[in-house]
Amino acid sequence: MNLTHLDENQRPKMVDVSDKNQTTRIAVASGIIEMSQDAYDAIVTEKTKKGPVLQTAVIAAIMGVKKTSDLIPMCHPLNLSGINCDVEELAELPGFKLTVTAKLTGQTGVEMEALTGTSIGLLTIYDMVKAIDKGMVIRHVQLETKSGGKSGDYKR
Repeated sequence: MNLTHLDENQRPKMVDVSDKNQTTRIAVASGIIEMSQDAYDAIVTEKTKKGPVLQTAVIAAIMGVKKTSDLIPMCHPLNLSGINCDVEELAELPGFKLTVTAKLTGQTGVEMEALTGTSIGLLTIYDMVKAIDKGMVIRHVQLETKSGGKSGDYKR
């Protein structure tokens, strides 16, 4: 398999997607942040000094999706049609699971956008409660599903 982000001289390039069909493309990514009980309790009781952590993380995740092409060099700027971020409390860890969905009708997929949004949302949680717990662990940032495009559907 040839790498599509290299030209014939092995130099980096952005893939030309102009000949691809426009299709509806959806990607879902998720990730987990594990933390101390004190940090978890501060978040769920909204007793942090920096404000509402989970609401801020959702906004950050949405912004992360929108800014992916500014952060990942070979990602195309996209005309996104929808972004959603869900947060699940995982009291047994303790921690949280973020799930980000990105959608568009276009010529390239939104997997990187969903993964970036997930990462940025989780990093925002870390940033907002690091004064309570510097040992938080972000893990399992992964693509859950994708649909649309030439490569077809994917489900973890």
